[in-house]
Amino acid sequence: MSIPLALRPHHDGSALYIQNQKPKLNEKVKLRIRIHSVLGELKQVVVRQSDSGEGFFTAPFKKVFTRHGWAWFEGSIEMYNPEIHYRFLIELKNGYSYWLNGVGLSDLDQPDRDDFKINTYNRIPKWATGSVLYQVFPDRFARSAEASKRETPDWAHPKPWSADVIGTGHGTSQQFFGGDLKGVEKHLDHLKKLGATILYLTPFFPGGSNHRYDASSFDEVDPLLGGNKALASLTKKAHEMGFKVMGDLTANHSGDRHEWFVSAYKNPSAPESEFYYFSEKNSKYDSWWGVRSLPKFNWKSQELRRRFIEGKQSVVAKWLRGAYQLDGWRIDVANMTGWIRDDNYNREVAQIIRKTMDEVSPETFLIGEFTSDAANHVEGDTYQSTMTYANFTRPTWRWLWNPKEEREESQLGLGRKEIAATDFVKLHNSFAGTFPWHVRMHNLNALDTHDTGRFKTFAIPGAQRVAAGLQFTFPGIPMIFAGDEFGLDGWNGENSRTPIPWNGEREYDASMIETYSKLSQIRKKHRALVDGSMRWLYASKEALVFVRENKTESILVIASRGKDRHIEFAREALGGSENAENLFGNGNLRPVGSKIRYESKALDLQIWRLPSAHR
Repeated sequence: MSIPLALRPHHDGSALYIQNQKPKLNEKVKLRIRIHSVLGELKQVVVRQSDSGEGFFTAPFKKVFTRHGWAWFEGSIEMYNPEIHYRFLIELKNGYSYWLNGVGLSDLDQPDRDDFKINTYNRIPKWATGSVLYQVFPDRFARSAEASKRETPDWAHPKPWSADVIGTGHGTSQQFFGGDLKGVEKHLDHLKKLGATILYLTPFFPGGSNHRYDASSFDEVDPLLGGNKALASLTKKAHEMGFKVMGDLTANHSGDRHEWFVSAYKNPSAPESEFYYFSEKNSKYDSWWGVRSLPKFNWKSQELRRRFIEGKQSVVAKWLRGAYQLDGWRIDVANMTGWIRDDNYNREVAQIIRKTMDEVSPETFLIGEFTSDAANHVEGDTYQSTMTYANFTRPTWRWLWNPKEEREESQLGLGRKEIAATDFVKLHNSFAGTFPWHVRMHNLNALDTHDTGRFKTFAIPGAQRVAAGLQFTFPGIPMIFAGDEFGLDGWNGENSRTPIPWNGEREYDASMIETYSKLSQIRKKHRALVDGSMRWLYASKEALVFVRENKTESILVIASRGKDRHIEFAREALGGSENAENLFGNGNLRPVGSKIRYESKALDLQIWRLPSAHR
């Protein structure tokens, strides 16, 4: 397409383009689109929207103002259904036309699945907007003095804090370092320094492994972590310091040590028999990916729903109130929950969890894990956010991949690596652009998690600083997996669960702590990085440029993996460049005639603040 990236028509779900961010059914919603004169002389701009699945065109949009070569058009759509899909048709007087949808600009009609989406489900707790999430794997974060006094369980292979973590083979899930919740509480000041506002704990229920995704009970905190009192103490202290605390729940399966499973195994008459997918007189059963220690729940069971997810006496509700006061849940393998063969209770289970949380504590937050594309599965009436790898993690890894690295990362499924920044833009738009904006703003931007290798291990040396900058400037919630800020290594999910070197037990990069801290401060201070629109300005093989904008300011971001001395885009793409204030990187942005130029360095991250172009 010959139209420069920086001057292409733009619309997204932010407040610059959608007046009412929380529409109701049957309301009219005002939309805006910006179109630069470089496109050609306009005939009309209309929207193709849906009514109960049937598409139709709105009345032509009207020009409301022109600024910096951009004409802004305004019109409206109507919320005939709780979720509306729409895309723009831009017709020129020369007979040519373009479509603009969530993925981008095209001169051909596009599938409905790629439409912009807006819905009536925007009920995000205020505290989640602008948050920074810190993920803790309790066994590896920190040990308290009490940890050494506890009896080692039968499944565990104790290891000293300084020992290497086994990545594969026998005993990976049994290596036990003994981190506990008091240890987490002891280091909350560290999280504060990083700018984290949400503490997310992987499962704290007892199980038969170090990861605890094989729960033997949902009614108590693992005594190895300090028990119920330790969780109550941690949440109380965290709340006093301004943190929110989220737990991790496996609604897809339990462990084979769980009392429900133990009761039903080889006992068809047990009431809990209907909780699982048993066969052959309950001697065989379905499990998560064939792992026998993780039997899969059958959500057809109304009794399972009652005990686990539905109502104020359920497991979901219990930990949101009383002494614990959790602020939300992350649902493990949410994409698989309630779904096996021709049984599909996936959406129903998520809706029940959400309903229970809203009844018990309306200001709680629900995150679903979707390892692949989540946009067409999450509208906001179930999960308010996703932990997904498709829209941010995978493109970032592939663009900043170290070509000398011969190992593979088994979890992410990257395919072709070392892509150009132009491909990064295409990938991100394809997977992020079709989320409802309020969900997109709250999706987790993770470089890595407890299920993946560490980004640093596979990236160009020194690239973590650039990648962290993207985490904090892209739409979404920056997610720091404990140890990222120390620059720790890990070649797969198991190996990445490295004990934190609080006392210098292993080498680490202290500079990354300061990087994360500074990026958090910038994001906290500049609201455009939280809820502002996102518009691409430039992409080459080596570099990408975008701007986050709201009515008060514009934040310009340049990221580069190599020297690109030809970063250049139209001055009209970005008003106020002559008054740019550098916030990160100390770069020199140069307005030259009708262009804005920047000569990048290798592995460069630059952030500038500019006056708003929308006043």
